[in-house]
Amino acid sequence: MGSLVVKDGLYYALAFSAAGVLVGLSFSLVWSLPLLLATAFCLYFFRDPERAIPEGPVAVSPADGRVVQVRTYDDESRRVSIFLNIFDVHVNRSPIEGTVTEREYRAGRFMMAHRDEASLENEQNTLAIEGQGSRVIVRQIAGLVARRIVCNKQIGDPVEKGERFGLIKFGSRTDIFLGPEWELSVREGDRVHGGSSILARRRLEQAA
Repeated sequence: MGSLVVKDGLYYALAFSAAGVLVGLSFSLVWSLPLLLATAFCLYFFRDPERAIPEGPVAVSPADGRVVQVRTYDDESRRVSIFLNIFDVHVNRSPIEGTVTEREYRAGRFMMAHRDEASLENEQNTLAIEGQGSRVIVRQIAGLVARRIVCNKQIGDPVEKGERFGLIKFGSRTDIFLGPEWELSVREGDRVHGGSSILARRRLEQAA
């Protein structure tokens, strides 16, 4: 069970609100308004709502946002890229149930996250999750404003479908790589919600 606001957001909000009160008492309420607005924004940005997780042989979205690209490779695997603006929930969730078998962080650039090159050149953290005969890769990608990727899972950790595993602060992108055993349920331009939107379904012969 998660809280309504990510812990990091509570820390930011507390700092801004304390500064706002101090400025208000020392000078005037008018001078404290920007800090109080920053407090409200942090509480909004770091919100962490509960989600209804779909059952069955499906992969759920690892993030809130808009599907900006679907790329198909020669082996019929696919990459679904989801762009998160500053108004989206930035908590990342596991698309399937399984075990984390790989984790790799790579420093990089901070270009606009919706650009295709961001998948290779931006700062990023990659998790491979294996379960029920499938291997799914999730990549957290920092954006132009985002400067902090948070991931609280390590190699060997079990994850449930829809379970929170981290977040990216202040605008970002999340890529998910699905093998040919998955049939996509989304297309470019679709809006998705982490943990509750179905990105793909296992093909019947593969699921069996």
